[in-house]
Amino acid sequence: MNIGKMLIIIGIVFLIIGLIWTLIGKLPGDFSFKKGNVTFYFPLMTSIIVSIVLSLIFFILGRFR
Repeated sequence: MNIGKMLIIIGIVFLIIGLIWTLIGKLPGDFSFKKGNVTFYFPLMTSIIVSIVLSLIFFILGRFR
C-alpha cells in the first residue's frame, strides 16, 4: 500500500469520526466541571472509543501489508 492510499484512508476515517462526534455530542462517560469562569472538559469515554476504533483500523491495515 502506498502512502497516498494510506493518507486517503486515514482522512476518511477522521471524517467519519468527526461526523459521529458531532452527531453524538457528549457521551455519558465524558466529564465536565464548571466553576465560575472556568470550564474543564475531560472526554474519557470519547478517548476510549477513538482509541479502540483507531486500533482496529491499524490492525486491519497491518493484516493487508
